[in-house]
Amino acid sequence: MTAPDAFLDACKADLHRYLQGAREALVWKLEGLSEYDVRRPLVATGTNLLGLVKHVASVEAGYLGDVFGRPSPERFPWFADDAEPNADLWATQDETREEILDLYRRVWAHSDATVEALPLDATGEVPWWSPEGRHVTLHRILVHITTETHRHAGHADVVRELVDGAAGLGTGNDNLWLPEGGWPAHRERLEQVAQTFR
Repeated sequence: MTAPDAFLDACKADLHRYLQGAREALVWKLEGLSEYDVRRPLVATGTNLLGLVKHVASVEAGYLGDVFGRPSPERFPWFADDAEPNADLWATQDETREEILDLYRRVWAHSDATVEALPLDATGEVPWWSPEGRHVTLHRILVHITTETHRHAGHADVVRELVDGAAGLGTGNDNLWLPEGGWPAHRERLEQVAQTFR
C-alpha cells in the first residue's frame, strides 16, 4: 500500500468513526424512555425522538445505498408517492420502537458494507439533487451523511432534555461541564443577562 492509499484509508476510517459516533448518540437518546416519551412532539414542528431515528435511517439508506448502485433491501413506504408528507419523521401506532431501531441497525450494516467496499473517490449519483450537483464521490456523501446525522443527533439532544432533563453525548460520557451551583443557577444567570437586552 502506498502512502497516499494509507492516508485515504485513514481518512475514510475517520469519517466512518464519526458517523458511527453520531448514530450511537442518536440511538442513546431513546434509552430509558417510555413509548410515549420517544414519540412526544415537543416543539412546534413535531420533532420527536423516534421520528428522528426513522428519518435518519431512511436518508442514510438512500445516500449510502441507492446513490452508489447498492440499493438497500429495506422498503420505506413512507417515501412512496402517495405517502403522507413528513411520514418519515414520526412513528405510527403500528410501528414499534424495536422495529425502527432494528431497521436503523440493518441500514448501518448495509451502509457500512458500502463504505468498506468502495474507495473514497468512488462515484455515485444523487437523483434528487440538482443536475449540476448530483454527481458525487463517496467522500462527499460520507461528509454529508455524517453531518446530517450529527445535526439530527443535536435535535435529539434538545428533545431529550425537554423530556426529562437528560443531556450529554452518551452513557458514561455526558461530556458536559457542570457549572458551579448546578444547571438551574446557570440558566437563571443566563436569563438575567438576556433580560438586560429587553
